[in-house]
Formats: sequence, structure tokens, C-alpha cells
Amino acid sequence: MRVLVVEDEEDLVEALRYGLARADYAVDVAYDLEEATQKLYASAYDLMVLDLALPDGDGFDLCRAIRGGRLDGESGPDLRILMLTARDRLADRVRGLDEGADDYLVKPFAFPELLARVRALLRRDSGGGSAVLEVGDLRLDTARREAFRGPRPLRLTPKEFAVLRYMMSRPGRVVSAEELLEHVWDENADPFTNTVRVTVGTLRRKLAEPDGTQVIETVVRHGYRLLDTGPDAVAAANGVTA
Repeated sequence: MRVLVVEDEEDLVEALRYGLARADYAVDVAYDLEEATQKLYASAYDLMVLDLALPDGDGFDLCRAIRGGRLDGESGPDLRILMLTARDRLADRVRGLDEGADDYLVKPFAFPELLARVRALLRRDSGGGSAVLEVGDLRLDTARREAFRGPRPLRLTPKEFAVLRYMMSRPGRVVSAEELLEHVWDENADPFTNTVRVTVGTLRRKLAEPDGTQVIETVVRHGYRLLDTGPDAVAAANGVTA
């Protein structure tokens, strides 16, 4: 998942960038409203961590523009917004949520709590209420960063974990290489490399069973689809009904 951090305190920016990247999120940074607006137009973000007191204006204005449809870029109206600010008055918290923020966290904060709030906001896309994603016999614990196929633990690189997390939040849907590049890699990724194909290829091999059963299907000229390999799905695919 791709996150935009809008914050002007450099030390905090680096701490957020480091901590979110360690949790396998792709992280871009904007230091003011103008830079944030440009990045929201150019790239598709899943979540924005937004400070309110910025050098060129108030974060409320950016939130209002997004929710009012006045900022029509790659990051659409479903962008999750987590306000992260030193403003701790009840009136500010109420205003932030009324202006369109999905959550509001006051500084100083504990980083594990911020990560938990990020996970909770991003789970809304998959309709899940738990930190654990399950598709067939695949299980992904986003809090503990553990992955299993059936009882078998999977040793995944951070990028493989992030790709699987994105696809498991959209089971059965065809996901293009361009979409994966937009949501799993940050702005420093080279769009002309085959990094997505290579990562999906290694992930597919790690997910495969000894009998060759695959979890990720290549849809020619369109992208990739995560298959349900649970017992019911396998039975249905073989024409067996209960």
C-alpha cells in the first residue's frame, strides 16, 4: 500500500518514512500543501498522513478540497486520510472528522498506535475487520507481518509481502502491473523496469504447492489475479458440489 506523508518537521518525516517503510508500506513525502497537491494529482495513494500546520496553509483546506471533489487527480475520493497534529482541542478533532478525515491522532503519539490506525483504515478497502487477511488457504497477518499457505509459513521479502497484501485485499480481481507499481512501490521506482514481473514471479514460486497448484494467475495483456485455493473453490473448479 502506498502512503503520502504531508509534514514539515524533518525529523518526524524521517521517523515516519522509516517506520512505515519497515512495515512494508511504500512512502512518499510532501513538506507543504503545494507539493502534496502535485503528488496527489500525479500518483494513486491509498492513505495520506496529514499535518494541519503547514508552511503554506492549513491541512483542513487540503482535506476539504479532496472530499469536495476539487482535487481530481490519481488519488480518488476513496483516499484514506489520517490527520496527525499537535492540535488536541476537542473542537479541532471534531472539525477534522467533519471536514472528511477518516481518523485523527494527536502528537506526541506512540508509533505502534499509528501503525494500528493505518492498518485499520486500509482494511476498509477489503471489507475486513481484522488485521488478518484470508483468501482460500492463504493467511496474511498484517500486524505480525506473517504469511502462511495452509500450515506452511512463507518467507517473503518486504516487497513480496506488500504485493500479496495488495492482491489479497482484492481477491479475484485482475490487478495490472501498472496498478501494483502505483500502490506497492514509491515514487523512486523506475516504471520502465520489469521489477513488478520479477517480484510477482518470485512470489508465485514461493506460494506454489509441490503439486504445482498456483495461487496467482497471469491474465495475458491485463495483469494478475489471486485465485481462491481453498477446498470449496478447488471442488467447485473440478465440478464437485456439496
